Parts: sequence; structure tokens; C-alpha cells
Amino acid sequence: MTEEPNGQTASEETASEDADEFEEEDDEEDLEDLEPDLKGLVEYVARALVDKPTAVKVDEVQDGNTTVYELEVDEEDIGKVIGRQGRVVRGLRALVKAAATRKGTRVDLDVV
Repeated sequence: MTEEPNGQTASEETASEDADEFEEEDDEEDLEDLEPDLKGLVEYVARALVDKPTAVKVDEVQDGNTTVYELEVDEEDIGKVIGRQGRVVRGLRALVKAAATRKGTRVDLDVV
């Protein structure tokens, strides 16, 4: 057997490549099984933004074929969630909608 520059024989290298291909296929199957937890995503990001993370509450409401996530925060933190000219909430909505397209559903986010 010939030894390659990396210290492996040719048969060991082939076995290593086969294992890598198997791992890639396995990873793709795992990704298909994952469904995004949109409510948890909204809650996680909102808690990171506010000063009182214990006051964050997310309710999931079905409105026809759309799921509406109602985000409730402390009165003092509402400005942090909305941001200047609504930039933060717009970004949060974009994030949730992007995750929802993977799931194949329609979502909306309301700050109440």
C-alpha cells in the first residue's frame, strides 16, 4: 500500500471519504426533521432585547391560515422592542417570517 502525504493509506482515505458522505446525508435528514419553534424564537430574541426578561410573554393566535404571535413586554421596554422608527420590530418580523417559510406557514408578529 502506498502512503499518502497526510499519513493515511489510500484505502483509509477512501473509507474516510465514504464516512463524510454518510454524515452529510445524515445531517440533511436531521435538518428536514427540525421544525422551527417560532414562539420560542420570538421569546428568546425579545428577552435578549429588554431589561425585564421575566415580563416577556408570547401568545400564539390562529387567524384563518395565518398564525399571529402577540408579543407582550413591560411598558418600559416597549421602545426597545420597537426600536427607532420600528427597525427592531421590523427585523424581528423578518426573522420570524423567514423561519416560517421553512415551515411552510404564514405568520405575523404583533407587539401588544
